[in-house]
Amino acid sequence: MAMILNIETSTEVCSVVLALDGEVIGMREDLSGQNHAKLLTLFIEELLAGSNVTMGKIDAVAVAGGPGSYTGLRIGVSVAKGLCYASNLPLIAITSLEAMANYVINNLKNFHPVESENILFCPMIDARRMEVYTSFYDRSGKQIHGIQADILDHQSYLPFLEHNSVFFFGNGSQKFKNAITHPNAIFIDNIFTSAKNMVPLAERDFRLQKFADVAYYEPFYLKDFIATIPVKNIFKGIKDY
Repeated sequence: MAMILNIETSTEVCSVVLALDGEVIGMREDLSGQNHAKLLTLFIEELLAGSNVTMGKIDAVAVAGGPGSYTGLRIGVSVAKGLCYASNLPLIAITSLEAMANYVINNLKNFHPVESENILFCPMIDARRMEVYTSFYDRSGKQIHGIQADILDHQSYLPFLEHNSVFFFGNGSQKFKNAITHPNAIFIDNIFTSAKNMVPLAERDFRLQKFADVAYYEPFYLKDFIATIPVKNIFKGIKDY
């Protein structure tokens, strides 16, 4: 049985989940945005204390590695790597888009009646203006189209939509909903990045011993960052439980 601390900061959501053997046992989450540096270590501290768990009982730290917000990813990965260094723990890196897609795939009946056999899943993370970070997954969760930054218009993804019902979701999907009227485009609202979506994937990677190199791992930014915002004292407040 593995106890894994899951960290998700790739978008406006700051989310931390403690999971045991693939089941959530504690969670802290804030959807207001722009608070990652202030909240992340506080959430971890509260979560460990509230669950009566010390870092010595943690088997691994999983972090959402992108794509997404440059600053958010930098904060999340820095904290995750710091915890791994301090406690000699393995690091698991989860793709933010895959985690969202996996959640929708495994809970689709709760969102939409499944009638078509030809279904694809397209999570979208907002990348400003009409651009999104996205990828496509089939019903088994297999990625069938690589992660990329796309500029959306009324003709986007027509080859996928011609023969498939495509579910679009994530914080970048609303602007595509306003741009396309294709009958095979189905939109699911209120799906966002969350550490709870990472739990089954982190458990899978732990069992496979699929770990990132703590020393050299960097987030998947996808695009170059233009302006840098300093992140200070992100470890301040973390106690050695």
